[in-house]
Amino acid sequence: MSHETRPMSGKIGLITGASSGIGRAIALHLAASGATLWLTGRCAEKLRPLAETAPRAEIFTADLEAPEQVEALADTLARRGGGLDFLIHSAGAISRGAVESAAAAELDRQWNINLRAPYVITQALLPLLKKSRGQIVFINSSAGIHAVAGSAGYSATKHALKGFADSLRAEVNPFGIRVVSLFVGRTATPMQESLHACEGRRYRPEKLIQPGDVAALIAHVLNLPETVEVTALYLRPAQPS
Repeated sequence: MSHETRPMSGKIGLITGASSGIGRAIALHLAASGATLWLTGRCAEKLRPLAETAPRAEIFTADLEAPEQVEALADTLARRGGGLDFLIHSAGAISRGAVESAAAAELDRQWNINLRAPYVITQALLPLLKKSRGQIVFINSSAGIHAVAGSAGYSATKHALKGFADSLRAEVNPFGIRVVSLFVGRTATPMQESLHACEGRRYRPEKLIQPGDVAALIAHVLNLPETVEVTALYLRPAQPS
């Protein structure tokens, strides 16, 4: 196939949270575009079928809630050397609950997955990204812009992720590294299905953002010329659910 049909040929990238939802859709789209992928997730059994459809994929398992596993993963990836063309942080966790009753342990879990893991992994891989003048993509949430009742812990971690991305951009732009945050509204994923059940709402995936559409948008951003940097994208369902 030509470069036009496989525009990511020769590119190497890491995707966290690749076993389901938006992360899985991104992996499938970029693999079809010719990219070589490093895929991370908690469960190797969920990653293997995905890797089988992407001949240039390699899987790495880690629970991003566990700091020691995150640090081991970051060290393993950093030692691979060479360059890294893109890093996509798609893994995430959400827990609903009022501040008065929500367990602090749930805040710790969301903090570790939603902020600490991206921080540690990015920090370890910056030398590789500098070599390639690569790109970093943060899959954030509309909760990183607008907080609502019942999601104080989640919103706090997503606001913090925005702050991390913005500060990081200012630090790494001089090295040719571009950083973009996607603030994604409700998307048809297993996480969103569980959230609807928790809220006692009917789950209507056809009314939500589709993971494949998010993946296509990310692929477009990754293929923009180096003279262009998209810093933020805001997505929401076109119809109320």
